[in-house]
Amino acid sequence: MANLQGMTILVTGAGSGIGREAARLFAQSGASLILLGRRLEALRETLPGARCVALDHGDAEAVAAFAADCPALHGMFLNAGQFESGTVQGSPVALFDRMLSANLRGPWLLCHHLGPRLLDRSSVVLTGSNIGIRALPNAAAYGVAKAGLHMLAQVLAVEWAARGIRCNAIAPGPILTEMVRARFEGAADPAAKAQKLGQVNPLGRLGLEIEVAQLAAHLLGPDSAWTTGAVIPIDGGATAAFWGQA
Repeated sequence: MANLQGMTILVTGAGSGIGREAARLFAQSGASLILLGRRLEALRETLPGARCVALDHGDAEAVAAFAADCPALHGMFLNAGQFESGTVQGSPVALFDRMLSANLRGPWLLCHHLGPRLLDRSSVVLTGSNIGIRALPNAAAYGVAKAGLHMLAQVLAVEWAARGIRCNAIAPGPILTEMVRARFEGAADPAAKAQKLGQVNPLGRLGLEIEVAQLAAHLLGPDSAWTTGAVIPIDGGATAAFWGQA
Protein backbone atom coordinates (compact mmCIF):
# COMPACT_ATOMS: atom_id res chain seq x y z
CA MET A 1 0.00 0.00 0.00
CA ALA A 2 1.32 3.45 -0.94
CA ASN A 3 2.20 5.83 1.87
CA LEU A 4 -0.06 8.87 1.53
CA GLN A 5 0.09 9.78 5.21
CA GLY A 6 -0.74 13.42 5.90
CA MET A 7 -1.52 14.25 2.26
CA THR A 8 -4.60 16.16 1.10
CA ILE A 9 -5.77 14.67 -2.20
CA LEU A 10 -8.60 15.71 -4.49
CA VAL A 11 -10.44 12.98 -6.40
CA THR A 12 -12.94 13.60 -9.20
CA GLY A 13 -15.53 11.08 -10.29
CA ALA A 14 -15.42 9.71 -6.75
CA GLY A 15 -19.08 8.68 -6.60
CA SER A 16 -18.61 5.32 -8.30
CA GLY A 17 -16.24 2.97 -10.06
CA ILE A 18 -12.51 3.61 -10.11
CA GLY A 19 -12.88 6.99 -8.40
CA ARG A 20 -14.77 5.51 -5.45
CA GLU A 21 -12.30 2.64 -5.05
CA ALA A 22 -9.37 5.04 -5.28
CA ALA A 23 -10.79 7.46 -2.72
CA ARG A 24 -11.26 4.64 -0.21
CA LEU A 25 -7.76 3.29 -0.86
CA PHE A 26 -6.17 6.74 -0.48
CA ALA A 27 -7.98 7.23 2.83
CA GLN A 28 -6.76 3.83 4.06
CA SER A 29 -3.26 4.94 3.06
CA GLY A 30 -3.44 7.98 5.34
CA ALA A 31 -4.69 10.77 3.06
CA SER A 32 -7.38 13.37 3.69
CA LEU A 33 -9.80 13.49 0.78
CA ILE A 34 -11.77 16.11 -1.13
CA LEU A 35 -14.29 14.36 -3.37
CA LEU A 36 -15.79 15.90 -6.49
CA GLY A 37 -18.57 14.55 -8.67
CA ARG A 38 -22.01 15.24 -10.06
CA ARG A 39 -24.00 13.40 -7.34
CA LEU A 40 -23.51 14.62 -3.80
CA GLU A 41 -25.18 11.64 -2.12
CA ALA A 42 -22.99 9.20 -4.04
CA LEU A 43 -19.88 11.07 -2.90
CA ARG A 44 -21.01 10.92 0.71
CA GLU A 45 -21.57 7.18 0.39
CA THR A 46 -18.03 6.79 -0.90
CA LEU A 47 -16.35 8.27 2.14
CA PRO A 48 -18.45 9.58 5.04
CA GLY A 49 -16.62 12.44 6.70
CA ALA A 50 -14.71 13.58 3.62
CA ARG A 51 -15.35 17.00 2.12
CA CYS A 52 -17.76 16.34 -0.77
CA VAL A 53 -18.57 18.85 -3.52
CA ALA A 54 -21.12 18.42 -6.29
CA LEU A 55 -19.48 19.92 -9.37
CA ASP A 56 -19.56 19.76 -13.16
CA HIS A 57 -15.87 20.02 -13.96
CA GLY A 58 -16.67 21.27 -17.46
CA ASP A 59 -18.26 24.42 -16.01
CA ALA A 60 -15.53 27.08 -15.91
CA GLU A 61 -17.32 29.37 -13.46
CA ALA A 62 -18.12 26.52 -11.07
CA VAL A 63 -14.53 25.26 -11.13
CA ALA A 64 -13.17 28.76 -10.52
CA ALA A 65 -15.53 29.25 -7.57
CA PHE A 66 -14.49 25.91 -6.07
CA ALA A 67 -10.80 26.70 -6.53
CA ALA A 68 -11.15 29.97 -4.63
CA ASP A 69 -12.14 28.01 -1.53
CA CYS A 70 -9.93 24.94 -2.02
CA PRO A 71 -7.18 24.24 0.52
CA ALA A 72 -3.60 23.49 -0.44
CA LEU A 73 -3.26 20.12 -2.14
CA HIS A 74 -0.57 17.45 -2.11
CA GLY A 75 -2.15 15.68 -5.05
CA MET A 76 -5.06 15.29 -7.47
CA PHE A 77 -6.53 12.19 -9.09
CA LEU A 78 -8.59 13.58 -11.97
CA ASN A 79 -10.55 10.49 -12.83
CA ALA A 80 -13.99 11.74 -13.93
CA GLY A 81 -14.90 11.04 -17.53
CA GLN A 82 -17.65 9.88 -19.82
CA PHE A 83 -17.96 7.49 -22.78
CA GLU A 84 -20.28 7.68 -25.77
CA SER A 85 -19.77 5.61 -28.89
CA GLY A 86 -19.79 6.91 -32.46
CA THR A 87 -17.76 7.46 -35.61
CA VAL A 88 -16.45 10.79 -36.92
CA GLN A 89 -19.00 10.94 -39.74
CA GLY A 90 -21.82 9.36 -37.77
CA SER A 91 -21.59 11.43 -34.58
CA PRO A 92 -23.42 14.73 -34.12
CA VAL A 93 -21.21 17.65 -33.18
CA ALA A 94 -23.00 17.78 -29.81
CA LEU A 95 -21.60 14.33 -28.95
CA PHE A 96 -18.08 15.47 -29.82
CA ASP A 97 -18.54 18.54 -27.60
CA ARG A 98 -19.77 16.38 -24.70
CA MET A 99 -16.77 14.07 -24.98
CA LEU A 100 -14.34 16.98 -25.04
CA SER A 101 -16.03 18.63 -22.06
CA ALA A 102 -16.18 15.49 -19.93
CA ASN A 103 -12.78 14.06 -20.78
CA LEU A 104 -10.50 17.00 -21.62
CA ARG A 105 -12.01 20.40 -20.86
CA GLY A 106 -12.86 19.39 -17.29
CA PRO A 107 -9.36 18.22 -16.32
CA TRP A 108 -7.87 21.25 -18.13
CA LEU A 109 -10.06 23.62 -16.10
CA LEU A 110 -9.21 21.90 -12.82
CA CYS A 111 -5.48 22.07 -13.55
CA HIS A 112 -5.78 25.68 -14.71
CA HIS A 113 -7.62 26.85 -11.59
CA LEU A 114 -6.11 24.50 -9.00
CA GLY A 115 -2.52 24.65 -10.17
CA PRO A 116 -1.82 27.50 -7.72
CA ARG A 117 -3.30 25.38 -4.91
CA LEU A 118 -0.84 22.53 -5.52
CA LEU A 119 2.04 22.42 -3.09
CA ASP A 120 5.57 22.16 -4.48
CA ARG A 121 6.61 18.52 -5.11
CA SER A 122 2.99 17.39 -5.29
CA SER A 123 1.64 14.90 -7.83
CA VAL A 124 -1.28 14.82 -10.29
CA VAL A 125 -2.68 11.73 -12.01
CA LEU A 126 -5.10 11.92 -14.95
CA THR A 127 -7.24 8.97 -16.01
CA GLY A 128 -6.99 8.53 -19.76
CA SER A 129 -7.73 5.36 -21.71
CA ASN A 130 -5.97 2.86 -23.91
CA ILE A 131 -8.49 3.98 -26.55
CA GLY A 132 -6.54 7.24 -26.50
CA ILE A 133 -3.39 5.31 -27.43
CA ARG A 134 -4.70 3.06 -30.18
CA ALA A 135 -7.75 3.68 -32.35
CA LEU A 136 -10.74 1.43 -31.85
CA PRO A 137 -13.86 1.36 -34.04
CA ASN A 138 -16.88 3.41 -33.00
CA ALA A 139 -15.15 5.39 -30.24
CA ALA A 140 -13.91 8.38 -32.22
CA ALA A 141 -14.76 11.39 -30.04
CA TYR A 142 -13.86 9.60 -26.82
CA GLY A 143 -10.55 8.41 -28.22
CA VAL A 144 -9.60 11.85 -29.50
CA ALA A 145 -10.48 13.46 -26.17
CA LYS A 146 -8.47 10.90 -24.17
CA ALA A 147 -5.48 11.29 -26.51
CA GLY A 148 -5.63 15.02 -25.77
CA LEU A 149 -5.74 14.26 -22.06
CA HIS A 150 -2.55 12.21 -22.36
CA MET A 151 -0.82 15.17 -23.98
CA LEU A 152 -2.16 17.45 -21.23
CA ALA A 153 -0.36 15.28 -18.66
CA GLN A 154 2.89 15.57 -20.60
CA VAL A 155 2.54 19.34 -21.07
CA LEU A 156 1.85 19.83 -17.35
CA ALA A 157 4.84 17.66 -16.44
CA VAL A 158 7.01 20.17 -18.31
CA GLU A 159 5.23 23.30 -17.09
CA TRP A 160 5.22 22.27 -13.43
CA ALA A 161 8.70 20.72 -13.31
CA ALA A 162 10.30 23.86 -11.88
CA ARG A 163 8.09 23.45 -8.81
CA GLY A 164 8.84 19.76 -8.55
CA ILE A 165 5.21 18.92 -9.34
CA ARG A 166 4.75 15.65 -11.25
CA CYS A 167 1.95 14.82 -13.67
CA ASN A 168 1.23 11.44 -15.21
CA ALA A 169 -1.64 9.77 -17.04
CA ILE A 170 -2.87 6.22 -16.68
CA ALA A 171 -4.64 4.51 -19.57
CA PRO A 172 -6.96 1.71 -18.44
CA GLY A 173 -8.49 -0.89 -20.69
CA PRO A 174 -11.87 -2.51 -19.90
CA ILE A 175 -12.48 -2.54 -16.13
CA LEU A 176 -15.08 -4.57 -14.25
CA THR A 177 -17.07 -1.66 -12.83
CA GLU A 178 -20.65 -1.56 -11.58
CA MET A 179 -21.67 -0.17 -14.96
CA VAL A 180 -20.11 -3.11 -16.79
CA ARG A 181 -21.68 -5.59 -14.35
CA ALA A 182 -25.09 -4.01 -15.02
CA ARG A 183 -24.59 -4.58 -18.75
CA PHE A 184 -24.08 -8.29 -18.09
CA GLU A 185 -27.09 -8.78 -15.82
CA GLY A 186 -29.51 -9.22 -18.70
CA ALA A 187 -27.31 -11.76 -20.48
CA ALA A 188 -28.18 -15.46 -20.45
CA ASP A 189 -24.70 -16.20 -19.07
CA PRO A 190 -23.21 -13.07 -17.40
CA ALA A 191 -19.94 -14.84 -16.54
CA ALA A 192 -19.40 -15.91 -20.14
CA LYS A 193 -20.17 -12.39 -21.32
CA ALA A 194 -17.55 -10.95 -18.97
CA GLN A 195 -15.03 -13.57 -20.04
CA LYS A 196 -15.56 -12.73 -23.70
CA LEU A 197 -14.99 -9.02 -23.09
CA GLY A 198 -11.86 -9.90 -21.13
CA GLN A 199 -10.39 -11.58 -24.22
CA VAL A 200 -9.52 -8.17 -25.70
CA ASN A 201 -6.15 -8.39 -23.93
CA PRO A 202 -3.43 -11.06 -23.62
CA LEU A 203 -4.12 -11.69 -19.91
CA GLY A 204 -7.64 -12.69 -20.90
CA ARG A 205 -9.64 -10.94 -18.19
CA LEU A 206 -11.14 -7.60 -17.26
CA GLY A 207 -9.20 -5.30 -14.99
CA LEU A 208 -10.33 -4.55 -11.45
CA GLU A 209 -11.05 -1.12 -10.02
CA ILE A 210 -8.61 -1.69 -7.16
CA GLU A 211 -5.79 -2.44 -9.62
CA VAL A 212 -6.21 0.96 -11.26
CA ALA A 213 -6.56 2.63 -7.85
CA GLN A 214 -3.30 1.06 -6.67
CA LEU A 215 -1.42 2.41 -9.69
CA ALA A 216 -2.85 5.88 -9.05
CA ALA A 217 -1.83 5.67 -5.38
CA HIS A 218 1.72 4.74 -6.36
CA LEU A 219 1.96 7.70 -8.73
CA LEU A 220 0.62 10.08 -6.08
CA GLY A 221 3.04 8.85 -3.43
CA PRO A 222 6.75 9.43 -2.80
CA ASP A 223 7.88 6.07 -4.23
CA SER A 224 7.31 7.40 -7.76
CA ALA A 225 9.30 10.61 -7.23
CA TRP A 226 11.18 10.33 -10.55
CA THR A 227 8.14 9.45 -12.68
CA THR A 228 6.54 12.33 -14.58
CA GLY A 229 5.20 12.96 -18.06
CA ALA A 230 4.37 9.26 -18.48
CA VAL A 231 1.28 7.71 -20.08
CA ILE A 232 1.00 4.27 -18.49
CA PRO A 233 -1.32 1.62 -19.99
CA ILE A 234 -3.03 -0.62 -17.45
CA ASP A 235 -4.94 -2.93 -19.77
CA GLY A 236 -3.72 -6.51 -19.43
CA GLY A 237 -1.16 -6.02 -22.21
CA ALA A 238 -3.61 -4.97 -24.92
CA THR A 239 -1.69 -1.85 -25.93
CA ALA A 240 1.68 -3.60 -25.95
CA ALA A 241 0.44 -6.44 -28.13
CA PHE A 242 -2.12 -4.56 -30.24
CA TRP A 243 -4.33 -7.53 -29.40
CA GLY A 244 -6.57 -8.27 -32.34
CA GLN A 245 -9.45 -10.17 -30.77
CA ALA A 246 -11.72 -7.23 -29.81
